[in-house]
This record gives sequence, C-alpha cells and structure tokens, in this order.
Amino acid sequence: MKKVLFVCVAVIASLLFTNHTNAQTKIGTFDEESVLGLMPDIDKVSAALQSFAKDSLQVDYEYKVTEFTRRDSIFKKDSAAMPARAREQAVKELNQIKYQLVNWQQYQQEAVRTKQDELLVPYKQKIYAALEKIIREQKYTHIFRSDALLKSPIGDNLSIKVAQELKLNLPKEVLEELKSQGLPTPAGSVPAPATKPAPKKG
Repeated sequence: MKKVLFVCVAVIASLLFTNHTNAQTKIGTFDEESVLGLMPDIDKVSAALQSFAKDSLQVDYEYKVTEFTRRDSIFKKDSAAMPARAREQAVKELNQIKYQLVNWQQYQQEAVRTKQDELLVPYKQKIYAALEKIIREQKYTHIFRSDALLKSPIGDNLSIKVAQELKLNLPKEVLEELKSQGLPTPAGSVPAPATKPAPKKG
C-alpha cells in the first residue's frame, strides 16, 4: 500500500502565503485518528486489547514472577555446591528474568502497541484505500496532517471525505458546518454519537 507523504510545514507555508502559488497546487489535510474514531466497530479493538493485556500479558507476568521465585530459591539453596560455570549461568538467567520484571511496564506497553497495530491493519487498509482514491480523483498534490496548518477549508479536509467515502456517520457539528458552507452531505446521514477516540497506544 502506498503511503501518503507529509511534506514539512515550511514548504506548505511558502505555498500558502506566496503571491505566486502554482495554480495546479491542491492542498488537503488528513487525520487518521479522527477517521478511526468513526469506524462503527472500533470499540472491538479496545476490547481485544484489554483481553490481550489480561489473558496474555498478565498471565505471562505471573508466570515469570513464579519462575523467578522458584529459580532464586533453588539458587540460594544449591549455589554453594554448583560448579563456577553453572553458577554463572544460573545468575545470568535470574538476572534476565529480574530485568524483565523490573521493566515489565515498558515491555507491556510495547506489546500492547504491537498488538494494536496488528488489530488496526484492516481498518487502516480501508481508510488509506479511500484516501488514495480521493487524492487521485480530486487531484490533490499535497496532503498534510490536520494539525500542521492553523486552519484549512473544511472542503479540503480529507478526513471528512474519507469518512463520506466509507459511509461513516459524521459528527453533528461537522454535518452542520458542511451545510453552512454549501458543501454536500451524505443523503440520509445520521449524526454520529460523540466521536470515539482511536484506541490509545500503550
């Protein structure tokens, strides 16, 4: 899947404020998270992450605590009689488990982030396929993160266009702003409930 490239803010500033802006330039903004939050079953991702943390990571943590306690007890009992090499290996293995336990929060955050990225793949595939179609058909030349510009016309907010392409319910305030600007709104569109944030990483 092609990736949309976000050009630096300095370039966009020069394009917007110069008196000789190229007539072929068409600029849009896009925010992935705002579209993810509109996906009707995005709550399933949050539920799956909670289950993963509880049923997999927590079980793994408890196993490692038990294993560390068991090995540490054996080591304290038998270390004096161990050959030097075996003692060094036992210390090394104990330290490895101890390091994992001490840094468990960081490990868990990374594991949850990886799992979330995996679960979001099908959603992102739909979103970016719609985005690429809009860019191609409407001939946008530059796409920026929504927070890269102080203000951009709602008609060039590609997050809204992608949501419409995917037939997602837009928030009431977005529908009202589209109408006030004389821009098309989906026929029979139902205002979405308060936008659900995309699942937070970590």
